[in-house]
Amino acid sequence: MATTLTSLADLKQAGTTPAAAAAVDAPAEPKIDSLGRAYATGKRKDAVARVWIKPGTGKITVNGRELAVYFARPVLRMMIDQPFLITNRREQFDVVCTVSGGGLSGQAGALRHGISKALTYYEPGLRPPLKAAGLLTRDPRVVERKKYGKAKARRSFQFSKR
Repeated sequence: MATTLTSLADLKQAGTTPAAAAAVDAPAEPKIDSLGRAYATGKRKDAVARVWIKPGTGKITVNGRELAVYFARPVLRMMIDQPFLITNRREQFDVVCTVSGGGLSGQAGALRHGISKALTYYEPGLRPPLKAAGLLTRDPRVVERKKYGKAKARRSFQFSKR
């Protein structure tokens, strides 16, 4: 017959076996393909980034072009470098990615999201700092749709008294 649990400590004791405790502490297996790369998809607004990372010298290629050529604004490049700065992996991984949809800001956000996910697939131990920084969460904000009877999503047509 089942034992009666009266507190959270009892529940914790009942659910903790040596095998279960080892499974919680051990990081997940890395997801690496036959070429030694980790793949992830990042999304932001209407932009989608497909990202492959592998050990290298820190070179980032976006749609066949250098990062500085594709993203000319320094703010966007700084945004893309955030996952590497947080995990202290600057210039340790080469990134090859394709981005499509949206504008440059959305594409940079999608690329940052994809790099963060790919880093966790390559090194599962990097998940806690990236999650604490909020880089693994897909930003759900998108453009609101236009409504009928309105000029834009919420803007009404100009009122004319006469």
